[in-house]
Amino acid sequence: MSSSNDTVPSVGDRAPDFTLYSSEQNPWRLSDQDQPVVLLFFPGAFTSVCTSEMNTVNKDLDAYAQAHVVGISTDSPFVLAEFQSVEQLDFPLLSDHDAEVSARYGSKYENDFTSMGLDRVAKRSAFVVDQEGLVRYAEVLDNAGKQPDFEAIKDTVQSLSA
Repeated sequence: MSSSNDTVPSVGDRAPDFTLYSSEQNPWRLSDQDQPVVLLFFPGAFTSVCTSEMNTVNKDLDAYAQAHVVGISTDSPFVLAEFQSVEQLDFPLLSDHDAEVSARYGSKYENDFTSMGLDRVAKRSAFVVDQEGLVRYAEVLDNAGKQPDFEAIKDTVQSLSA
């Protein structure tokens, strides 16, 4: 099992490939995507900041039109399906239930929530991966109350289609 001490992939690095299950319980593989991908790791469905983040992206989804946007958390596919339904999110949510992918992206809290028995919580993070599988944007936030730099993410996506 990986730990959060794994190195955060930097711009220009090959993005770690993975397969996770969506809220529809279908496999979703990074390397199978036919256009750039925006990976949005988030700590938990139905929490205030995560709900705000996912809705902010959803309301501006046209700005990401040249990329696939996916949200990733350690919630189960069933919780994510309910979250997606309640919030009417128009992009896939992926379950990293064992937090292994989060750890491979340097996006897993190590000790912050263990006092509550939660040892697999994703840090709020954003990555843009181009069609060749290279990281073009990387942002990992230690403070779960902060939001990613949506303008920088959109600028990166736009630059890949220029």
